[in-house]
Amino acid sequence: MGGMSWIHWAIVIGVAALLFGGRGKLSSLMGDAAKGIKAFQDGLKGESEPEVEEEPVPAKPLPRAKAAPKAASKAAPKRATAKKDQIVS
Repeated sequence: MGGMSWIHWAIVIGVAALLFGGRGKLSSLMGDAAKGIKAFQDGLKGESEPEVEEEPVPAKPLPRAKAAPKAASKAAPKRATAKKDQIVS
């Protein structure tokens, strides 16, 4: 239960080789990784097309309905109110 398998030893040896394997190897690896990430981000920025601001088209007014004759509107029956619609105080 407390022992390490061969894969654990391989990982430990690999990390030790990266850390102590030579002067500047780890920093150069990290520098290369950082350059790759920066290039990826710049590539994403370059792919998007610049948004062109277009001048908005003015809205056209809606056509008006023809007005009904005033005599016909006065002759229209009034709406009957039910008792439930009335307010009692």
